[in-house]
Amino acid sequence: MYTFVQDKLLFLQKFIQSPKQIGSVIPSSRHLALRMLDAVDFKQDLHIAELGSGTGAITQHLNRITTPGSQVFLFEKDPQLRADLAKHYPGYHPCAEATGLRSAIQERGVDQLDCIISGLPYFNFPQHLRDALMEQISVSLKPNGQFIAFQYSLQMKEQFSRYLEVEAIQWTWMNVPPAFVYICRKRGSQQ
Repeated sequence: MYTFVQDKLLFLQKFIQSPKQIGSVIPSSRHLALRMLDAVDFKQDLHIAELGSGTGAITQHLNRITTPGSQVFLFEKDPQLRADLAKHYPGYHPCAEATGLRSAIQERGVDQLDCIISGLPYFNFPQHLRDALMEQISVSLKPNGQFIAFQYSLQMKEQFSRYLEVEAIQWTWMNVPPAFVYICRKRGSQQ
């Protein structure tokens, strides 16, 4: 319970310091995390990246369902949050900048990812940063690779659609604030 409260307070502090980078006053709910992860087939070893890992609200559930042979990259810009993630998830690869996604995975011998999970508040970012992130996501996903992101509005649908096939958008009201889960797949893939 103490860690739960600590995480919420730390998240709130980070939001106050940098609201455009964090995007919410509290971490994602368990319901949102499970909704996002439900779209992925975790029965096999996967190469996965989580963008905007924060305090690990989604990471903790990811940790429970990935196979031992999976490689997971956690991208978190904030050094304190990244250090906490490295401590709690020593088998995962903590990384600083999602704009360096492709080079970060290649440094670990991974050419492309099966799945990218994202909690980044894209609409808060300037357009050039959104473009850079979407380009990195697109080139880092393998054919048929999934991109699953939550957002608090539908404002990113058009930009996500420029880079990926938006297969579904699911509404999750059991989160504060309620969120949309975008389930996308890399275009040109063989299914």
